[in-house]
Amino acid sequence: MMLRQIETIEELRAARAQLKGRVGLVPTMGVLHEGHRSLVQAACEDNDSVIATIFVNPTQFAPGEDFAAYPRDLDHDLDIFEKAGVDIVFTPSPDQIYPPGFQTYINLEVVATGLEGDRRPGHFKGVATVVAKLFNLTQPDKAYFGQKDAQQVVVIRRMVRDLNFPLEIVVCPTMREQDGLAMSSRNAYLNMAQREAAGVIYRALRKTSEAYDKGERLPANLRSIARSVLETEPLAEIDYIAINDPRTLFGIHDWTDDPLLLSMVVKIGKPRLLDNCLLPWSFNDRAGLTSLLGV
Repeated sequence: MMLRQIETIEELRAARAQLKGRVGLVPTMGVLHEGHRSLVQAACEDNDSVIATIFVNPTQFAPGEDFAAYPRDLDHDLDIFEKAGVDIVFTPSPDQIYPPGFQTYINLEVVATGLEGDRRPGHFKGVATVVAKLFNLTQPDKAYFGQKDAQQVVVIRRMVRDLNFPLEIVVCPTMREQDGLAMSSRNAYLNMAQREAAGVIYRALRKTSEAYDKGERLPANLRSIARSVLETEPLAEIDYIAINDPRTLFGIHDWTDDPLLLSMVVKIGKPRLLDNCLLPWSFNDRAGLTSLLGV
């Protein structure tokens, strides 16, 4: 089946009605990399058909973030999706998703606060709303998201549970560059020196994971270990380092043998670089992430 690009809701509904069997959904904002390709690969393995979306969602940009400057490369993205085996790519305009007079949004009260919810006011309101609309339009059996945006995964899984969406959320491991840097469209903003410096984030995750494996369980000590590694890089400006329950995102402050979510955001040059891992590290695979990240 050749890739079919669809721009309108009416066409999408008609095309979706023609698909037989299980359908997987891979929502993206474009500028695709190997991380996105891994989501498509998982979706193709699990389903009879795959729908992908490319939509730079204006409502998830916080005040001061430049929606207009977000990178876009539609031809590149369509080529990747076609080679990866996607059946339909939905590429709507903002007016298709948010027609004049639009006033219905989804707010989550707990999991969308803290971490990125504090730093980017309104971000998860926009994420939850657009994802809910995409679920409604595509009616998937499974939808695929990456571990790198861990809080987003927890938000979406909470929404799916609370609103009784009849689908499964599958979480795929973060894809990384050779030095461990999480693949992200933000990496394009790094110059050569900044790109080299960014490898410190992965080193901080691994060093903290090693301490956990050796028996360290106090969140304050784990955060200190991560911070000590990050502070070896002069170009790294730490935004936050957090230890949370991976299911609820409640902050963890006391000793526990339960799995933990270690998250950090580091600013290097212009971009804020997000990364995370589950402790113990052995849970950072598709089965572990899907069972532990969110509810």
